[in-house]
Amino acid sequence: MKLYIKNMVCSRCKMVVKNELIHFGLHPKNIELGEVEIEEEINNEQKNKLNTTLQSFGFELIDDKKSRLIEKIKNTIVDLVHYSQDQIKTTFSKHISNKLHHDYNYLSNLFSEVEGTTIEKYFIAQKIEKVKELLKYDELSLSEIADRLGYSSVAYLSNQFKKETGLTPTFYKSLKENKRKSIEDL
Repeated sequence: MKLYIKNMVCSRCKMVVKNELIHFGLHPKNIELGEVEIEEEINNEQKNKLNTTLQSFGFELIDDKKSRLIEKIKNTIVDLVHYSQDQIKTTFSKHISNKLHHDYNYLSNLFSEVEGTTIEKYFIAQKIEKVKELLKYDELSLSEIADRLGYSSVAYLSNQFKKETGLTPTFYKSLKENKRKSIEDL
């Protein structure tokens, strides 16, 4: 049986969900961001109890198709920005469309309707948070960060960063208090 889980955005999330499923007496076969396959079939009462348990950790079971698709869009973007070392070989819209097997216009309209923002703005917000993280660690130059995140130039990264945060990357880096957001809050 497949379960779809909202707010699973990192490997630690996968670990917490796996531990809770096992604690609940279930046997997970496969765990991906936002999606878990378990060996058992569970009834609605068990689902509700599991959902209550997961909610205590900030997760939520998703039943309707639109919400599952929105969560898949978010997880695809999070995976692309935060965990993938490879640059995408096509356009962003084709990448999302190919990954989710839906027309991009449909995905874009659905995402905007449900989330109140565009897929592109969500993608940019994720990239800016990744830039903040990389600036905080101070291991890469701005040029290396721009290259890693697929920006055409440092100037483009800097302009987008300033537009989103009101600060230049250099000024942000010099701040003692870095105001990063967690992935699931974007």
